[in-house]
Amino acid sequence: MASLQITHLALWGSILSWFIFLGIYCNFWPTIPIASEMLGEDKILLSSGVFWMGLIIIPVLTLIGDVTYKVINRSLFKTLAEEVRAKELANEDPATVVYRATKHTLTETARLLKNVFRKPLRVPNQEIDLQHGYAFSQEEHGVIPHSELIRLYDTTKSKPEGL
Repeated sequence: MASLQITHLALWGSILSWFIFLGIYCNFWPTIPIASEMLGEDKILLSSGVFWMGLIIIPVLTLIGDVTYKVINRSLFKTLAEEVRAKELANEDPATVVYRATKHTLTETARLLKNVFRKPLRVPNQEIDLQHGYAFSQEEHGVIPHSELIRLYDTTKSKPEGL
């Protein structure tokens, strides 16, 4: 059974079970000694125009915001998959939609790759700024060069137990 059918079964089944419960609860007071004030309430409720109008209007007013949101999103802000599906349903070629959606991505990739294969321009008298280096350089302007720091430790000793 599809998900939509299960949803409909649950929805309409719960409404039907409420009406059945209402009929039982409002008519069996002498047999079941609870809720004596509910005797005959089902007839009063079902003959009221306000109840029937509320039964129709309240769900419509409750769902109108969700339906409006969904309609706006599906018509104005379609995803690539929804646009392709719409083209296929109209028996049109979805290649134009796919090309339009990936065009920006391809041009961005091409722009980034263009700089990879270009030879860098070098100025012969350009000074190298020694204040800037690689982020992983460990000897740059340090008080103790890294090579001396390594030689300070005896690597034959075992490590102390952790902190």
